[in-house]
Amino acid sequence: MGLEDVFSLAMYLPIRYIDETIVTPIRDIEMGVLSQVEAEVIRAEIVYKPKKMLIVQVNDTSGSLQLRFLHFYPSQMKMFETGNRIRILGEARHNLFAFEMIHPQCKLVKEGDVLPEALTPIYSLVAGVGQKTVKDAIDKLFNQFDLKNYLKDLFSSSVYEKLRLPNLYESIKSIHHPKDFKEVSSHEAFSSASYQRIIFDEFLAQQLSLRSNYLMRRALTAIPFKAKNKLTQIFIDKLEFELTKAQKKVIQEIKSDLEKNHPMQRLLQGDVGSGKTVVATIAALQVVENGSQVAFMAPTEILAEQHYRKLSKWLIPLDIKVAWLTGSQSKKDRETALNMTASGDANIIVGTHALFQEHVTFKKLGLSIIDEQHRFGVEQRLALRKKGELNKVIEPHQLMMSATPIPRTLSMSYFADLDVSVIDELPKGREPIVTKLFSEDRRDEILKRVHEVCHAGAQAYWVCPLIEESEVLQLQTAEETYLNMQSHFKDLKVGLVHGRMKSSEKQKVMSDFVNGKIQLLVATTVIEVGVDVPNATLMVIENAERMGLSQLHQLRGRVGRGSLKSTCILLFQKKLSDVARQRLKVIFENTDGFIIAQEDLNIRGPGEFLGVRQSGVPMLRIANLNRDFKLLEEAKTIADQLLEDYPEASHLHLKRWLSHANERVKV
Repeated sequence: MGLEDVFSLAMYLPIRYIDETIVTPIRDIEMGVLSQVEAEVIRAEIVYKPKKMLIVQVNDTSGSLQLRFLHFYPSQMKMFETGNRIRILGEARHNLFAFEMIHPQCKLVKEGDVLPEALTPIYSLVAGVGQKTVKDAIDKLFNQFDLKNYLKDLFSSSVYEKLRLPNLYESIKSIHHPKDFKEVSSHEAFSSASYQRIIFDEFLAQQLSLRSNYLMRRALTAIPFKAKNKLTQIFIDKLEFELTKAQKKVIQEIKSDLEKNHPMQRLLQGDVGSGKTVVATIAALQVVENGSQVAFMAPTEILAEQHYRKLSKWLIPLDIKVAWLTGSQSKKDRETALNMTASGDANIIVGTHALFQEHVTFKKLGLSIIDEQHRFGVEQRLALRKKGELNKVIEPHQLMMSATPIPRTLSMSYFADLDVSVIDELPKGREPIVTKLFSEDRRDEILKRVHEVCHAGAQAYWVCPLIEESEVLQLQTAEETYLNMQSHFKDLKVGLVHGRMKSSEKQKVMSDFVNGKIQLLVATTVIEVGVDVPNATLMVIENAERMGLSQLHQLRGRVGRGSLKSTCILLFQKKLSDVARQRLKVIFENTDGFIIAQEDLNIRGPGEFLGVRQSGVPMLRIANLNRDFKLLEEAKTIADQLLEDYPEASHLHLKRWLSHANERVKV
């Protein structure tokens, strides 16, 4: 049950309540309503037709009631001896002959027994632990332990008075022992002042943890990189497109961070195709102009290579050397890249996880850029950061990027230790992607559409389903689909890419697709984070109902990378669950990644959404981001001030609410 201390036991809150304060006469029982009666046992017998069961007949002065037990123990028979008075709690129904309760709770009424004065809380249980055990433990906590003093408020009362919140002890007491069903109703809706207080404290603990980490990071030293703007301006002038207002705003935020003497810790988020790479490149130029190196890390070799080629095209004319470092390189190429990195000859080093391996040495790492940051674990990001430490005193700046937009509530809660920049505008000239829904029985229409698109000179993706999170099954499906497509489209060049292929094979296929040698690419979801192919104007996603919203949006963003009108077809099975139907409706009606992300959060909750970000981040147990947003705002507003004014109380609050108060979030 995870009850390790007094606080965790006090916070083991009821899941519902029952009313054992009154006894209802049998004649007044309402069908299907939980009722408590007190009656005398008339008879009890075991019958064997249609199967073995225990039938008990009880009477009170108003009527008769039958109890039926399909599962029972011989020891129970003693309770049901004729003449015994028992208290029964259950829901009644009509059978052919009488009122009946099936498997009600029963207890023997002894002389002097009185009814409870308050509602009875019901707790969730684990195997081997009964309600009585939990209730007794919690009763002892309130009656025999100085819980009021133990749960005393740690901050000034003014913190809570402003929000009209009661003290913590009274809040927890009220939830365990509510006065009446009116209070119960507000507890169950999490709208009572008692629950609001607990929710606020939970948010506050999370914010204190994240913000203290933020402040600790700001206390570290980094090299300030003054913006010289010479290379930056040349780069911007050579771009074939104009920067959006959102890009310009974000560039200024990052520029300002890099000029400071503490390490930047910024998350750059933007929808698919919003131009994050250009922004990151401008940040890299500011560092390179000041004589330091930049590490640019991507989660896959395909994506890393795309960044390498793009940066080389943009920056080599500016006399900036870009190196390429991955695990699949030849020994010779790898040695060259390592030497360029160690000597400082390489200004920007692009790669995958290989960048933070032990034998990789940077001469002077000033900035690490991490693309699709949610795909890297905490320790991996830390390892890359340590590559830039100088005498363990100076740290590199860090810019993390995500093409999965993060809803505002999630950002405020789980990313409060970061500065967040948002590109909420797409470049001009982009045609919106048309999304269409097709059921499986219209497959022939889709095949015809693929053929037309490819013969018109464009290219198409055919994405195979993710089946029960099984890479093996996914692979089989992809290979089978590939063979079927080859057979069906004898006049088209069809390619296949999946996660089990050798890196060199994947790169060869993707390179052929980019260069137009492959017209139709059959792929697994490995292309979710992939290359830009402006000529690809059609994507078909099989079994789209099995995928999450963020994944569907990411996949859809693989087309529409140029100025050509593009279409994404979502192919689904006819029998849809309510959740699947809801997801498809959202992705069909929306192209804004931030709206989709919010709906994804509503459907799935933050756990799945966060991915590896969960590591080290205090998760919420009671608070709900959408329901309790106002309290989150209040906690976020006050956290920094409390850390400054009440550092000791802040520490105690963390100790109370977090299992490991000294563990800060590592990012």
